[in-house]
Amino acid sequence: VSDLRPSALPGSLDVSRSMFDLRSPPHRFVKRYDSVSSVPSSSSSRKDSQGSNRSLDTITLSGDERDFGRLNVKLCYVSSVEQIWITVLHCKDLSWPSSCGENPRICVKGILTLPKPVHFKSSTKEGCSDIEFMETFVFAIKLQSLQAVRLVFKIQTQTPRKKTIGECSLALRELSSQESSHWLDISPPSK
Repeated sequence: VSDLRPSALPGSLDVSRSMFDLRSPPHRFVKRYDSVSSVPSSSSSRKDSQGSNRSLDTITLSGDERDFGRLNVKLCYVSSVEQIWITVLHCKDLSWPSSCGENPRICVKGILTLPKPVHFKSSTKEGCSDIEFMETFVFAIKLQSLQAVRLVFKIQTQTPRKKTIGECSLALRELSSQESSHWLDISPPSK
């Protein structure tokens, strides 16, 4: 447990001031530094990309100084017609390298890692930290085939040039006819 009084954090007065000045309206720094508290939540810890008191799970989760954001998807398997329904909903807190420019065009590429991989791609949207896609993809595949594979998502820029800026994946072992929602942490692309 850290003592957050100004004397305990030399050179970090702005952190303690933003944490405890409750007169000012809430702003982005309050969220950014809430992992300094004695019981950090995992979601707030991930947002702390510049604070001096980063929690250990932040380091092991990202392995990087930047937070790449999260992807929200919904999955459903309709057994009567042997179809998987994949809905790409939303990218939240998305970030990209400065080499991609201010507002690159961004899409989500999906891959079902079957022996013969199945590829699909969302429409391209203007880059911002929160992007809504709301697009559903339907594939006729037997459930037994899907239960041993992963669903991989690659977040890609299309302009100024095509580049994968992050990725995330999900095992399909527990598909059911009940639609399930998943928030996936986007990681730096694998080499």
